[in-house]
Amino acid sequence: MIRLFFLLITGSLVLAEVPHVEHPPFDGWYNNWAHPDWGAAETTLYRRLAPAYSDGVYEPAGAHRPNPFEISDAVFSGKTGHASVKNRSALLVFFGQQVVEEVLDAQRPGCPPEYFNIKIPKNHAQYDKDGRGGREMPFLRSRYDQNTGYSPHVPREQLNEISAFLDGGLVYGPNKAWADALRSYKGGRLAAYNDNDASKPNFPAENDIRLPMANPAPPFDHKLKPIKRFFKLGNPRGNENPFLLTFGVLLFRWHNHQAAQLQANHPDWSDERLFLEARKLVIAHHQKIVMYDWIPAWLGTEVSEYKGYNPSVHPGIAHVFQSAAMRFGHTLVPPAVYRRNRNCVFRNTSDISGFSGHSALRTCNTFWNSPVSLHQTDIDELLMGMASQITEREDNIVTPDLRGDVFGPLEFPRRDLMAVNIQRGRDHGLPDYNTARKLYGLKPITDWTDINPDFFTNSPDVCGPGVLEKIRNLYNNSLDDVDIWPAGLLETTANGPGELFRTIIKDQFERIRDGDRFWFENRDNGLYTDEEIDAINKTTLRDIIIAVTDIGENDLQENIFFVGDDVPCKQPDQLGDLMTTGSIGECKRPRDAPEVQDGVVFDYFWGSEVSYALTFIAYHSLLAVTVLVLILLARRRDKEVQKKMAMTREKTRKRTKVPSKQISVITASEWIGKKQGHRNVIIKLESSKKHILVTEASSRKSKVLRTIDLNLLLKNRQTGVELILSADGKMTMMALKVPKEYDLVLVFDDQRDRDQSQVELERFMFKAGLGRTLSTVPEKDLLRDAHSVQDRKSLLTQFFQTVLANAFHEEESENREDLDFVKAKEILETELTRYEFAEALSLKPDSLFVNSMFKLVDKNENGYISFREFLDFFVIFSKGNADDKVKLMFDMYDLDNTGTLTKEEFRTMLTSMVDLANEKVEEKDIETLIGSLFSSAGLEGKPAITFTDFKKILKNYESELNYTSLNLAGISPSEVYLYNNNDCAGTGVPMNAQPRRENASSRARRTVILSYDNLDLSSASTGRTANKENRRLSTIQEVKTIKKTAPKGKFALFCNDILRYFVNYKLHIFWCTLYTLITLGIFIERAYYYSIEREHAGLRRIAGYGVTVTRGAASGMMFTYASLLVTMCRNTVTFLRETFLHKYIPFDGAISFHKYIAYLALFFTLLHIIGHCINFYHISTQTPGDLICLFRNFFHATDDLPKFHRWCWNTLTGVTGVLLTINMFVIYVFAVQYARRHTFKAFWFTHNTYPIFFILMILHGAGRLVQPPFTHLFILGPVVLFTLDRLVSINRKKVEIAVITAELLPSDVTYLQFKRPLNFEYKSGQWCRIACLVQGSNEYHPFTLTSAPHEENLSLHIRAVGPWTMNLRRTYDPDHVGEHSWPKVFLDGPYGEGHQEWYRYEVAVLVGGGIGVTPFASILKDIKYKSRTNAQFVCKKVYFLWVTRTQRQFEWLTDIIREVEDSDLVSVHVFITQFKEKYDIRTTMLYICERYFQKISERSLFTGLRSITHFGRPEFKQFFQMLQVEHPNNSEFGVFSCGPPPMTSSVEKACAHVNKTSTNVLFQHHFENF
Repeated sequence: MIRLFFLLITGSLVLAEVPHVEHPPFDGWYNNWAHPDWGAAETTLYRRLAPAYSDGVYEPAGAHRPNPFEISDAVFSGKTGHASVKNRSALLVFFGQQVVEEVLDAQRPGCPPEYFNIKIPKNHAQYDKDGRGGREMPFLRSRYDQNTGYSPHVPREQLNEISAFLDGGLVYGPNKAWADALRSYKGGRLAAYNDNDASKPNFPAENDIRLPMANPAPPFDHKLKPIKRFFKLGNPRGNENPFLLTFGVLLFRWHNHQAAQLQANHPDWSDERLFLEARKLVIAHHQKIVMYDWIPAWLGTEVSEYKGYNPSVHPGIAHVFQSAAMRFGHTLVPPAVYRRNRNCVFRNTSDISGFSGHSALRTCNTFWNSPVSLHQTDIDELLMGMASQITEREDNIVTPDLRGDVFGPLEFPRRDLMAVNIQRGRDHGLPDYNTARKLYGLKPITDWTDINPDFFTNSPDVCGPGVLEKIRNLYNNSLDDVDIWPAGLLETTANGPGELFRTIIKDQFERIRDGDRFWFENRDNGLYTDEEIDAINKTTLRDIIIAVTDIGENDLQENIFFVGDDVPCKQPDQLGDLMTTGSIGECKRPRDAPEVQDGVVFDYFWGSEVSYALTFIAYHSLLAVTVLVLILLARRRDKEVQKKMAMTREKTRKRTKVPSKQISVITASEWIGKKQGHRNVIIKLESSKKHILVTEASSRKSKVLRTIDLNLLLKNRQTGVELILSADGKMTMMALKVPKEYDLVLVFDDQRDRDQSQVELERFMFKAGLGRTLSTVPEKDLLRDAHSVQDRKSLLTQFFQTVLANAFHEEESENREDLDFVKAKEILETELTRYEFAEALSLKPDSLFVNSMFKLVDKNENGYISFREFLDFFVIFSKGNADDKVKLMFDMYDLDNTGTLTKEEFRTMLTSMVDLANEKVEEKDIETLIGSLFSSAGLEGKPAITFTDFKKILKNYESELNYTSLNLAGISPSEVYLYNNNDCAGTGVPMNAQPRRENASSRARRTVILSYDNLDLSSASTGRTANKENRRLSTIQEVKTIKKTAPKGKFALFCNDILRYFVNYKLHIFWCTLYTLITLGIFIERAYYYSIEREHAGLRRIAGYGVTVTRGAASGMMFTYASLLVTMCRNTVTFLRETFLHKYIPFDGAISFHKYIAYLALFFTLLHIIGHCINFYHISTQTPGDLICLFRNFFHATDDLPKFHRWCWNTLTGVTGVLLTINMFVIYVFAVQYARRHTFKAFWFTHNTYPIFFILMILHGAGRLVQPPFTHLFILGPVVLFTLDRLVSINRKKVEIAVITAELLPSDVTYLQFKRPLNFEYKSGQWCRIACLVQGSNEYHPFTLTSAPHEENLSLHIRAVGPWTMNLRRTYDPDHVGEHSWPKVFLDGPYGEGHQEWYRYEVAVLVGGGIGVTPFASILKDIKYKSRTNAQFVCKKVYFLWVTRTQRQFEWLTDIIREVEDSDLVSVHVFITQFKEKYDIRTTMLYICERYFQKISERSLFTGLRSITHFGRPEFKQFFQMLQVEHPNNSEFGVFSCGPPPMTSSVEKACAHVNKTSTNVLFQHHFENF
């Protein structure tokens, strides 16, 4: 605060010291109070002539005028070296250049750049020497006022970037900020290069602050150089050549000279006042010299007398002055400039200042290399040399240094300035020559010779040979459309400019003087006293030179603008083509630069090739590396699993108790196949039985996977097995080959374990009396030649297919591969082991049923079943009658071959079949069942039954037995058609058709709806009421039939499928289509904007339509990525699901929609990246000037040519774009199913980098490289919504919740019950996410709630299928927890899903498979509660289909089912999938037993439930068809499935099938997979 107060006080004192007088503004604004912009910087040029644009608005004039190069060659070419007639000095010419640059700067091209290139004539002597043709000299149209050029009333107006006044802009810059940068703030002086060293010349300070001065590449070496090498001057182009720079240094010194004198006279003045007073004097001196010394010498005539300031006079620079008249000096410019000292010694050039050995500095070789010459000799020698040198003659001939070798851009380093002058006039819309004369009050020219009679008539050789004829031919002998510049220059006389240019120049400077309120002669402005004005009028340029240099009074002539007789040193020769002594050298061309070809083409992409290629190679490599990392992480996890397997094997080895000395145990990992990998096994070698048992190694169970009976080898006189060991790698692999068995391939932890196991095996085989052959092969060959489990399964599948084909005499089958002779022979020679026989029939290998049947089928008693034996057996079940099958079954259990079955043997039969189903039946239920069967056949008192009696028991099931068949693994059952083509009301069920023979399977499935309507239950009912009985029955109402014609032809079927698909998913399709259209609309809008509306910006013209694609894709990306956040607002989706919006928006498809949007986002991202591949290439090939224009927020030094790597790696937009791409690669790669399955944590971690992704996306747009950032417009709303949604989750999920109960249930299910938070409101069927504090508080996993909304606590049933759930099971293992409390959890939810919509349908079908029954547990509980409380809801009927391998896997669910099965609302059906779809003999028997038991006890024999139990998988198509029959008035059914993908897929296909084959009926399917 003290410092601020001090600054304010001192600032006030400084201001108080400056008298209240208005000093000239730096930028010319408010010079004229009535018109503040007149003559000001950054305002339009003044139109003294009406514009002549081709279209009247902005298109260049002179569309039909001759080529500028042809005009230049015709008018301006000729020999140089002719001296000025008036002996004008070179100093006059170069002083004129600084005068022009004091009032005019309109050279900067427009933005966006508009190219108006000049075509180079074929075979041009300088620019098309090889005659190739098609070349152009680049030409950029001038910068203009963006508010002009829209109509003929407001034509395009070019801008003057500096003020039009003689206000010292050359010294102080175009604005106040520039002037401040030049000051030293000491004694009012400008900053000097060597203020502290008086022994060195006093130059302006170096441009070390990067003032935006012009800095093209010097054309002689064509290399960009640092701008620091230039002096800080007020004139941005003051360093162009050493002659112009000389005057800049001169005026710089003059200011400091004035400031020093003022400070000496007024030591009490502040720096500010000294600076302003010195500036005021410098400006006045310059005004006087220009107006009253230079103009008369330049024009050869005096200016009018000053009559005072006139505010009505517009001082602006006229277009015709800028584009034509002021360029008169080009004809006077010499090809080189002398330097001399005070002793009249003219200095030759050296390697420092030019090319050594020449008489003078060649003009063309000094461009933009000026400071070098001045540092060598100071400005003195140049000033004296220019004062002594006579300039070129006043004519139309221009030196080649300007007409062909003036500097240019990198891509065209040597240009023809005369052609540029002509093109500039056309660019500015100048009218023709005669129109200009008329508007300036001059007489139009009607004859070509009248342009300059002195030249064309009296001295035609002065203009050059044939000039008049050439120009006349070029313009077709017409003076109506001649360019002003060549015709005006042809008017030139010995006195100076011709009539037109003299008039224009005089008018311009008089307007500048008369319209300047701060002109030094205007006594009304209060700036100058009369004494000061008198002193100013007496000051000459010669006085200034003598005052600030070491040049003496005798070293310069009196009038330095002319080389008179009083010149102290005469020039050695007139420089030019006609000089007789010395030389000036040639204009050097940069042919040795690697970027230049033929001297006129520059490859801007040079230097970007490597970085461009490497960057995109790196992108592809990064993607490959990301995939590789994923694979490595997956393999790492696999190794961890293998390590755990090894640990398990070790634990198993220690835990396994050998029952006797006759049994040896080996623990290893079995190789199953390439895709299937390994599994931990225990190999038990039973010496007494000569058996090798392969069992599953598990901490809780030990399932027999395979039994190898070596007795069969001895029985069949095969005395040996083969042991094969791996000979390379870790040498841990061993294969056991047993005849007629598939190979047992074992992998051990190390070679020692393998060797020990080899010894055990050899000892075992020795005891068994078997030999062995031992061999070693490479590991790769061992695996290649091994006959693995999968190979055997494939062979058995073909075996069974061949059996089926032979049994039914099928010649061709779609499901069968064509077999060659070798394969057919292998199949015919294949023999089944007892284990394979049992596995093929899905039976227990050690069951009595299997043993009995195997002995029955194995006719030759060799211990194997051959192809022929199995075929004979299969034919009986496939084609035999009921008696054949009953006899076969009877013989299987007539163990003593007496022809009778005792009750004990009959009980053994039933018990073995029940045992096959992995079911437990109470002994009393078995006795009840046997009694019922015997009673029904009238056999109550018989202790044993004959075959005839057995037939009586089964007589009511003859049809079931007729169509009983074998269920073979690997065989898809043929579809059973029940009826003819006449469908019932479009349901596929005819009412009046003659049914085909229907097997037990089909009829059993129909009972899902019909509920055993053909049984007489009244006789067996005990204690059941009529109402209960009616609930158990369902009748089919008669429905009128209509004939429905199925679509014919593949195309018709395809169209029908598409139509039905649209019907099924109309809401999903609608919203996806709408979203896609909106996204495309956003893309198209941006693409259109940058293609059409922003065409004037120029970027599209440079980058092509790549910028269109990238801009559109960028907006598409922003919209899609923002939308992803909305789809993950789980709480919001759950809330909206409960509103009326659920009727119109499929909220249950949020995750699928999330994936769809992600694919769209990926598409636009890749499009954006590919577009930038194109854009960056094009941008890297553009000129620096164009890039500055197009990317105004991107700074680069003038000596820095931006390459690709700068755009990509040195800009905020580029770097964030690279990081975004990397982040995107990582997120998407780790989001694939493979990653989620193998490295879930990596997927979770990478997906949670989305905050970084969005931050980078915001920063990417904040770079403002192409457009202002508007990413926030897309993501602000979604981010706010997502943040609030997350806050809701965070608010609740960080509360520790105590677990009340935890149980480890069968089938690896973990049951958790925990307290329900007070604010936790949910619906049945919803899910939540939990995190176990012991396993990590930030890792959440989703599970469906199995508790009902009315219950006090929450419950989950979690199946251990992955690392996290397995660890969870171990965490809540009572043995692990001990006496401690259960670990607490974090809870996040609830969240909605499709299952919670069950009550919205009148008929709902719930299908649960495996652990997928969990959502339905909650729903069933809710149904019970709602039924008990008489709650009203839409649903009138619920069918619950429980598909389970055995109901004992989920015993906890049976208690829930038992509570709801008496409800009229719910119909429960249990499908035990231990049995396949097509009934076989044992399933038929179980089916008969189940129906008998249901009849007598009103509950299932196996589940104990009143619900119907079915054996096999449900046939969903038939089920849905029967639903239509049962509910003919219902047009919409809700189907909800949850379980493994194959099951939900089957339900989906069934729904689709019924939807497309039925009319006016829709099955809406909602599913979830686990």
